[in-house]
Amino acid sequence: MATDTKSLETLVEIVTREIVSAYAESDLQQKGLSGEYCKVECVDDLCVTTCFDEIGQVIKAGAERISTTFGAIPDDLSSAQYIDHTLLKPEATRDQVTQLCREADEYKFASVCVNPTNVKLCAELLKNSSAKVCSVIGFPLGASLPETKAFETEQALKDGAVEIDMVINIGALKDRNLDLVARDILAVVKPVHAAGAILKVIIETALLTDEEKQIACLLAKEAGADFVKTSTGFSKAGATAEDVALMRHTVGPLMGVKAAGGVRSKEDLDKMVRAGATRIGASAGVRIVQGETVEASY
Repeated sequence: MATDTKSLETLVEIVTREIVSAYAESDLQQKGLSGEYCKVECVDDLCVTTCFDEIGQVIKAGAERISTTFGAIPDDLSSAQYIDHTLLKPEATRDQVTQLCREADEYKFASVCVNPTNVKLCAELLKNSSAKVCSVIGFPLGASLPETKAFETEQALKDGAVEIDMVINIGALKDRNLDLVARDILAVVKPVHAAGAILKVIIETALLTDEEKQIACLLAKEAGADFVKTSTGFSKAGATAEDVALMRHTVGPLMGVKAAGGVRSKEDLDKMVRAGATRIGASAGVRIVQGETVEASY
């Protein structure tokens, strides 16, 4: 059976990434780091390295430019349009959360995304539904300690969440304190995956340079996260197709990319999917799938 062009390009991209990462890891061994367990993720000429001790704790992380470059990564033009039906307003009431769950069940959204205090209610309301329960951690600033995020995650999982959207330590990333950023993500990855749940890492693209976006994505990929996500929806701007495309280009064709914040119409949603998004966070999912355009509301 003939292999289509898109599948072949995707395969080439995966193989190329593996080769470059292998060369980078080999270079680490030559530099005397052979006693450490290190993971390397590369895109374009940027490589991010995270090293762990014997029990899996982050001991070193860094980013550097190398001479190798990748070819163009094909856009993910998947027709899958999965919406996380979202209600994260601080003033959200029990009745509003209940309505959110009813809509998620009726329209078969991928999940409801709610604050941790509402997880138990949603888990009970959706126990017989295909819609999952997602909660946010370190939200919306990302400035709490890794240990705090880990505890918050464990409680959300215990209460019934099966997907977790965490906010990275944005200030640490901008300081190039990549050890802290890596520890921050890993602190949440561990309990999430131990519970068989899914982790999406929010990088808050509106506050980052393109290089910082790439570094954050590569660190999330190295840590084993399932998705990278553009935005909380509470910063100065939300998702853009350009940022989604950059994130897709950075993580490659296999990892999830979630666009969130400012997706207000079916046209917006389609634009994000064409750019490479495999999940959409929206507070007005019902009106979007009905073809209406709505005002920004997070």
